[in-house]
Amino acid sequence: MTHEHDHDTVVVDGDSGSSMGAILGVLGIIVLLVAIWYFALGPGSSGGGSTTTNDNDINVNPPASVAPAGS
Repeated sequence: MTHEHDHDTVVVDGDSGSSMGAILGVLGIIVLLVAIWYFALGPGSSGGGSTTTNDNDINVNPPASVAPAGS
């Protein structure tokens, strides 16, 4: 006995938009890492690369106490 199958199988790709979300997610992570590097370690960081110092520490000596001329 032979069984003949005359049924056609049609596959519809319904998940075609998921690759676009993955690409946008990877690009978002890359942009986030670049921003963190720029502001924390790179040329946008505020510390470490500056040679200008504002040293405003001044030592002030209080006037000496004078004992009143006494009796």
